[in-house]
Amino acid sequence: MLTPHPATLRRLVDDYERARTAETASGPEAGDLAYTLCVITGTRDIAAALAKARHLLAADATADLPSVTIPATPTVPVPAPTVLGEARDRASVPLAVGE
Repeated sequence: MLTPHPATLRRLVDDYERARTAETASGPEAGDLAYTLCVITGTRDIAAALAKARHLLAADATADLPSVTIPATPTVPVPAPTVLGEARDRASVPLAVGE
């Protein structure tokens, strides 16, 4: 099963809760957000969608991130910069029309 991106899920939950507490809670925005939350969480009602969204967000917050080691020095040598004229002299293709 696909899992929604945590930032997207958090934004949808926040927007839904904001729309639900607004005076127009029965308006199209709250209904659209409820539908989207149900689709993205694979549920059929908003209570289950919110419960699953909160569960997924809690699991993401406690997930261990993989450790990444960044080498102190580059492993591939970087060539020294050249002067434009020297680079042009060595080029096998013309740099501009007419050269």
